[in-house]
Amino acid sequence: MVNTFGTNTISEEKIEEAVSKVFDLTPKGIMEALDLRKPIFRQTAAYGHFGRNEFSWEQTNKVDELKSAVK
Repeated sequence: MVNTFGTNTISEEKIEEAVSKVFDLTPKGIMEALDLRKPIFRQTAAYGHFGRNEFSWEQTNKVDELKSAVK
């Protein structure tokens, strides 16, 4: 489900379709994409775990694929 809270310029349905095409949202796919099998507890415990480029979940490397998928 996608909820853009009214900030979208593309329909939420189209965004949902693009996300489904670009990302493997199975538990295995998420674990592999975010490299969650390696414990990094110390790094995530210090200073929080959002907004820091060192973490795999902060990467924006799928932007071009998503843009292509909504066209």
